Amino acid sequence: MKRLLALLVLALLLVGRPAAAQELLRDAETEAMFARMAEPLVRAAGLSPANVKIRLIHDDSINAFVVGGQTVYVHSGLIAAADNVNQVQGVVAHELGHIADAHVVTFDNGAKPAMGISLLSLVLGVAAMAAGAGEAGAGILSAGQTAAMGKFLAFTRVQEATADATGAKFLQTAGISGKGMLAFFKKLQSQEFRYGYTDVDPFAQSHPLSGQRVATLTHTLQSSPAWDAPTDPALEEAFERVKAKLEGYVDDPRQTLIAYPLSDKSIYGHYARAYAYHKGGYPDKANAEVAALIAADPHDPYFLELKGQILLEGGNPAEAIAPLREATTRTNYQPLIATTFGHALIATDDKANYPEAIKVLRQAVARDDENPFAWYELGTVYERTGDYARAALATAERSVMTGETALAVQSARTAMAGLPPNTTDWIHAQDIALTAQNELDDQRRRR
Repeated sequence: MKRLLALLVLALLLVGRPAAAQELLRDAETEAMFARMAEPLVRAAGLSPANVKIRLIHDDSINAFVVGGQTVYVHSGLIAAADNVNQVQGVVAHELGHIADAHVVTFDNGAKPAMGISLLSLVLGVAAMAAGAGEAGAGILSAGQTAAMGKFLAFTRVQEATADATGAKFLQTAGISGKGMLAFFKKLQSQEFRYGYTDVDPFAQSHPLSGQRVATLTHTLQSSPAWDAPTDPALEEAFERVKAKLEGYVDDPRQTLIAYPLSDKSIYGHYARAYAYHKGGYPDKANAEVAALIAADPHDPYFLELKGQILLEGGNPAEAIAPLREATTRTNYQPLIATTFGHALIATDDKANYPEAIKVLRQAVARDDENPFAWYELGTVYERTGDYARAALATAERSVMTGETALAVQSARTAMAGLPPNTTDWIHAQDIALTAQNELDDQRRRR
């Protein structure tokens, strides 16, 4: 039984694999909500809001993790499972605890010989547990590997308990109630009961069982002066909107229409159905839902963004320009929205729109270092205007982000050949060429 449980934990940890192996969902409204929600916690942790990022992972398991640096990754399944924004704040407080406490998994503490990954996760992947992921791996681990796993699990249990305590401190310092953290752990506890996860060896776990976490944290959280602090209604509204649009985007459209039937005339209902209809290939119905959103607030930038996106992807880029331009200006050229706007300008095939596209996309890439699509679009418009050297430089930038090292080297060298020597762009192309070539050489030596 213990051997099987160790296998189960291994499978669940692999489910929570690093972000590079999963789909990163970028959305302007979602990231704005995350930043607003987390800012007081980030400051309480003594960190800079400019440096800490919260990113959304497309994964229906209930999970959140950090893998080094100052980025917290939250699974879409966690957003779907959370009842309110305060519960997500509890999760983020815990993950910031990992960052602030410098929880870096290294060879010395047993992680590398156990599984060769660096991963710190908040919760177990209960969805994988329900699917029987542990049983699928029965008989794989040797005795030596099991011992290494035990060392790793003991280490991570200590870290998880420490991050719980640190997260609780951040909540108190930020004046945010700990009710959400406690409620979320209780939610996880009910999942453990549901899947029979209580009758197990606690030393075969990477995390303390949720019942233990609830018992340990209850007094600390309830004694905080912030225990009864109310949640900002505007922040809760922002969370509910994000949750609805996310469900419309990631769920099967039929499931979305059950959760948000046509009788639901709320903003959330219109939002979820707009994404569901657009995803399902019903443009007229999607446009009708967006029209209802625009009628409720004609200048909401995220409603305008969705309107422009549906028009653009429906083959009407010229009509998409006006709502996307307004959405871009109203969000002060938010990079993700600006990228869609730039794409629409290019998609018109009207040369008169190309200078504006270049301006918009250059601002987008300057403000967002996780946006390869913006570099792709910038390269496209440079090529259309005959600026082949800068088109190559844009390709080099994009290739660095997407891990296409050989293409990055080739494109950077092409850019250098066409740019005036020692200019800013030439020097940047040289930096990419040298760095990417070094990485390529290292990859070849490791083979």
